[in-house]
Formats: sequence, structure tokens, C-alpha cells
Amino acid sequence: MPVYKSENGTYYVQCFYRDGRGAKRHKVKRGFETELDALLWEKDFRASHLGTMDITFRGFIEVYAAEIKPRIREHTWITKEYIIADKVTPFFGDMRMNEIKPVDVVRWQNELIAYRNKDGEPYAPTYLRTINNQLSAIFNHAERYYDLPQNPVSKTTRMGSSKGGEMVFWTKDEYLKFAEAIMDKPLSFHAFELLYWTGIREGELLALTPADFDLDTAELSITKSYQSLKGVDTITDPKTPKSVRKISIPRFLNEEMKEFLDMRDDLEPHDRIFAVTKHFLSHEMKRGCEASGVKRIRIHDLRHSHVSLLINMGFSALAIAERVGHESVDITYRYAHLFPTKQKEMANALNELREG
Repeated sequence: MPVYKSENGTYYVQCFYRDGRGAKRHKVKRGFETELDALLWEKDFRASHLGTMDITFRGFIEVYAAEIKPRIREHTWITKEYIIADKVTPFFGDMRMNEIKPVDVVRWQNELIAYRNKDGEPYAPTYLRTINNQLSAIFNHAERYYDLPQNPVSKTTRMGSSKGGEMVFWTKDEYLKFAEAIMDKPLSFHAFELLYWTGIREGELLALTPADFDLDTAELSITKSYQSLKGVDTITDPKTPKSVRKISIPRFLNEEMKEFLDMRDDLEPHDRIFAVTKHFLSHEMKRGCEASGVKRIRIHDLRHSHVSLLINMGFSALAIAERVGHESVDITYRYAHLFPTKQKEMANALNELREG
């Protein structure tokens, strides 16, 4: 790393380079108040002595992080940081920014497209698109602010897709069959009860603590989200500001959670109730589907199932959006196909108005 911290709290930079005659040179610059100041000086020095953006990808990521992190939500940065560290830097880290070509991007894309996990499953098309967009954002930053001649990602075909697969969900009867099949494990049963009957996100479920439940008023407070990054449990703000909300839960679910929390005398008020991983929930989903014969869906599809249930019960997009932490326009757009009777009802009402 080119930047170091002095004993007096300031930062300094060491640069090793060769001059026009090929002789090795050593440059030290001291007295920077912040690490970012030192990184930017080092970047400018290399640009003037070695050519524009003659800095490693890994070195530029330090500059990118220092400038982007303060401007976005913590939850968003943590996701970006993980993608960069795990999916991007291992391939491009030691390459110099001004030497990365479109063909390098294509080779990186092909590695990710060919990836299969231990169950033989590839990355989802939407996840591949997210990774691709993150790499492009890094090069856009370099092009916009640091005179990189061109973003090499812009000359390639974007991998993945911005659209997810077909939306699938369970009916109430399908869910009840599944729930009966997993009742032998109380932790699993209560986790899926919350997912189906409240529509909360998986990360929101895994961040829940006893203190989040007001069992006297039958309300659940959603104020945080969980994810595991490189094996480290991380609690962040929810996905969006709209995601911070209180959810009224049905009486039967309130009673179930009261009994479950009474059994869990090992929990302190701010301990995670469901101290498991997303992989555990996926495994339990698979187990329950095989035991019940219900079609396999993703964990996130339980959220779709909850929304579709509420639509069928006649609730408005606005009311549903407030419950699940979305904007109402998102509910209207994403679930338009589940409102088939609304258009007919509108037409009938207009017809009655005209003829009345």
C-alpha cells in the first residue's frame, strides 16, 4: 500500500518509479492530514511522472472508496464493498487502470458466468448484472474525474439481466402444507411463519430481536437488516428509508411468537432470534418442499406470496406498500398482473356513471 501513517498522526507516501533514462527513483511526501489527501497526491504524482491513471486497480479502489462511501447509505456501501472485494478485485487487482482492455472485462465476465456453487447452481442473471454494473461504475468514476481515456466495460456486452425470472408464489393452501411439513423444527417454522404472514425481507427476518416485538399491541418494528459478509455477521440499516416501519401482525401469529419467545429463555432482548444463515433457510425450504410436495420457490418469493395474498383480499397498492416497505408505484408496477379485476371494475363504474 503506497500510503502510511506517521507516529504524529499524519500520512505520508512512498513512490518508487523509473525516470526517463530508466533509473530507479524514490519519492517520499509527508505531512498529509488525511489518507485520502495522500492517495490523491500519489495518484497525481504517478499521472504526471508515469502517465494518466498509471495506478493499479487495487490502488484506485482505495480512492474510489474514500470518495463514494460518505455519499451513500451504509447498507448500500457494504454491498458494494463486498462485491468489489469478492468478485472484482481478485481478477483486476494488480492490473494497471490504463492497461485494462475490453477483452479483460470479457474474460472476467466469462469466469463469473461459468461459476457454479456446490449445488451446481450459477449466479442469478440479476446478480451478474449487479456485479457488471459495479465494475462499470468504478471505471466511470475514473473516466469522469481522473481522465481515464475510456471505460472498457462500455465496449462490452453487459452480462446478466436486469429482470428477474418469472414471479412465482404460494397460495395459502400451498403454504399451509409446507408449514405443516416443517413444524418439527420450531425455529424454522416460526421463521417461515413470519416471512409468509408479514412479507418481511429475509435480511429483516434474520436481524429480528425480541425487543422488536410488542406482543401487547401485536406490532413488529423493522429497523435493521442482516447479512453475512465473508463470514462476519453484519447488521445494517434496512434496504431503503421506506423499509423502516411497524407491521401489525395477526392475532394467531402474535400468539405463536409469544409462545416461541417464552421458550427461548436463552435470548436477551437484543439477541438475534434467528441466528442462522440464509443457506440454512434455503435448506429448510428445500426440505419442506420435498416433504410436502409443494412446488419449490425462492425465499424471496414468500414476499411475493404475501403481496399476492393481500391483493386477492382486496387491499390497495398504497396499503400494501406501507406494510412491506415499498413505494406504492412499485407495487402497482410489479404486481399489475395480479390486479385483473380492477380494470374491469373501473370500466363498469365508468359505464354506470355514463348511463346514470
